[in-house]
Amino acid sequence: MINIQDIKRIPIAELRNKYPFVDGFLSDQSLEIDTNEQLSFSDFIRKFDDDEAEDRAIDFDTMENSLVEYINQMLLFLGDDTDSGVDSLTILPGTNKFGEKENFEALTIKKSEIVCIVGPTGSGKSRLLGDIEWVAQKDTPTSRSILINGEVSDKKWRLSSGNKLVAQLSQNMNFVMDLTVYEFLELHAQSRLVENIEDVIQRIIASANNLAGEKFELSTPITSLSGGQSRALMIADTAILSKSPIVLIDEIENAGIDRKKALELLVGEEKIVLMATHDPILALMGDRRIVIKNGGIHKVLNTTDKERELLTELNEMDKVVQNLRHRIRNGEVITSVI
Repeated sequence: MINIQDIKRIPIAELRNKYPFVDGFLSDQSLEIDTNEQLSFSDFIRKFDDDEAEDRAIDFDTMENSLVEYINQMLLFLGDDTDSGVDSLTILPGTNKFGEKENFEALTIKKSEIVCIVGPTGSGKSRLLGDIEWVAQKDTPTSRSILINGEVSDKKWRLSSGNKLVAQLSQNMNFVMDLTVYEFLELHAQSRLVENIEDVIQRIIASANNLAGEKFELSTPITSLSGGQSRALMIADTAILSKSPIVLIDEIENAGIDRKKALELLVGEEKIVLMATHDPILALMGDRRIVIKNGGIHKVLNTTDKERELLTELNEMDKVVQNLRHRIRNGEVITSVI
């Protein structure tokens, strides 16, 4: 965020470089900077004599305050990168749908940690996500409290469209925009004020193709992507471009992508990953799992060493299934599972 003193001292060139959307404000006010970029905004507008200022209906103090408000509102909308970020998320217990206290004391999840959410359909997994998104303070049906970095959080997580706490990747990723993959990524990067747009786009497409079962090009229309390709693109985009520190993935097992690589990508970008799943392999890949029952958190289980040993066996079994799927897609007649 900036203040009036910044407007008085920072050269316009520096403001435009740091906040490219300032050009929109200058254009709306019909202010042509030309060779005055090294002046501060305050010094620039005060170059107008009284007659010109009157003709333009310029009040110097009002104009300065308007620019400050414009920049700060845009930063709130787009998300301000100056914050220290989210290092941990803590869930404090509330009650289940019967009013019974949830069966845990506190659950703290740190960056680069994977926590799985398991439970029957309709058990309350979405309500848990809703509490996290809202940064609940005993003001939701579950009476849970959510702490960010161990403290009651800033209200920006509730009010700012740019500072979204949670990026949610749902089961269905259907695009309706008439854009190519490149145009979609470029638009998102521009909205985030990314400087090295081309490099970021190349990182995302490479990561997406590393996840997808079938590779695709930047020139591919996003409406023609398969379900797996769409999910791969959005996971890569979320990992690399999204400012949301927490990612919730809903049933990634149905996405047609490399599940292990997807999780490694998100964790490598220092996201907190919450994953709702019915897949035993994914459930055991997490560091912990939250068991939801009757609308509340019933258990919090740490993945045991024995479970990790079983995961190795499950992965071998999964390779057999994936190989069979590949052979069937290629039109083979199956006479054995190997």
